[in-house]
Amino acid sequence: MTRARLAAADDAESVARLLYDFNTEFDTESPGPTTLARRLRSLLAGTTTFAVLGGEGPDGVALVTLRTNVWFDGRVALLDELYVSPVRRGRGIGGEMIAVVADECAARGVELLEVNVDEGDVDALRFYGRHDFELIQPETEERAFYLSRMLRPRPAGGR
Repeated sequence: MTRARLAAADDAESVARLLYDFNTEFDTESPGPTTLARRLRSLLAGTTTFAVLGGEGPDGVALVTLRTNVWFDGRVALLDELYVSPVRRGRGIGGEMIAVVADECAARGVELLEVNVDEGDVDALRFYGRHDFELIQPETEERAFYLSRMLRPRPAGGR
């Protein structure tokens, strides 16, 4: 097995490259690795975002954002992205990164770790199920859904 580790702000280029590769693989828009690295240098130096790198290349990345929430005393974490390079999949890198994410979240007082998965992504659903994520809410036996809405930012001082 390969080791996964918490990324530092100095790892911004590696994190950005992997996030860019992820978006490219799945034909999703990206501002590009240079813009991502610039943003990540700032975010990874703060307290609301962290990343985990896995594999020797590194070959995988997990990106997590933290927020407060009225329902929990501690923070809530959203696993924004989890990606392993196609040639390195099936070697346990994703599982190792999830373990580091969970440990880091616990150390930061996180009480809930969330992830969003497309309904048709059965491999991801199976992966997260193996790592104790719930698709069915235990209290209600209902399926869990995540809905989103894109917003256009208003100019400063605008309404």
